[in-house]
Amino acid sequence: MSGQLPDWDEGSPERLYVITGGRSGGDAAALDLVTLVVSRSEPRPGMQPEPAAILRMCRYPLSVAEISAYLRLPFSAAAVLVADLVAENLVEARAPVTAGSLPDPELLKAVMYGLSKL
Repeated sequence: MSGQLPDWDEGSPERLYVITGGRSGGDAAALDLVTLVVSRSEPRPGMQPEPAAILRMCRYPLSVAEISAYLRLPFSAAAVLVADLVAENLVEARAPVTAGSLPDPELLKAVMYGLSKL
């Protein structure tokens, strides 16, 4: 070696270990691919780049899967970062709207039909 540090592969296990502090699972287990994340604050000076990026990109709701894709991180690493931000009250994690909680489509059609008759 000629005194140069080797390039650090963006997807290397070492990078992921550093980003997550060597953690996996824990509070992140409560998050799934479609959990929506919304920022509650702006990034603080001195924050690590990945959590700061999550705070910036989640001004509007994004799923953990989307965060993972935008950051080019595995879901497990993104979930650990999001769980940390939730614990610090910097983001809010919400369950997505389930189809069961939406009104019956037939009822909506009947209301629309009734309104068109007025």
